[in-house]
Amino acid sequence: MPESHISRSLSPTPLGEMLVLCSEKGLRGCWFLGQSHFPKDAFNFSESQTAKSTEIHQAVSHQLGLYFSNQIDKFDICLDLDNEGTAFQKEVWHALTSIPYGATLSYSTIAQKINRPNALRAVGSAIGRNPISVIIPCHRVIGANGSITGYAGGIERKRSLLFLEGHQNTKHAQ
Repeated sequence: MPESHISRSLSPTPLGEMLVLCSEKGLRGCWFLGQSHFPKDAFNFSESQTAKSTEIHQAVSHQLGLYFSNQIDKFDICLDLDNEGTAFQKEVWHALTSIPYGATLSYSTIAQKINRPNALRAVGSAIGRNPISVIIPCHRVIGANGSITGYAGGIERKRSLLFLEGHQNTKHAQ
């Protein structure tokens, strides 16, 4: 699908506004404004939406609102990652979607899940470049010792997301 068919919107959350990019096929990206790896051209996309992309934008905003008010623990949004990331990154992002609400996994566990136990740095890099924050739950990946490490949206946001999901005892970043 041509890039001209991607539309953008802003979705407010208690942790700051999120930029949402959608195609006719689904959600292409969702980032906190100013986070690491925020796409430089994100605001070049149109606010003009088709009927289908409007439906997706509304679903994202609505479900984020429900998530942040503890009314849902799983998102039901069609994703469009066809033009995003490498095959390896997509494999990592897919593994992240299997982490249940309220659970956390270590980077090494994710590496093992994708049968790449020695690829810890590559896994960490792929997680950091997740284009769909919160919905693809990269915030649920923590250090092997339980510490909060790395989050493109910022450690405080990661801590807040984990707290929202019931993790009061997660250690501080090291």
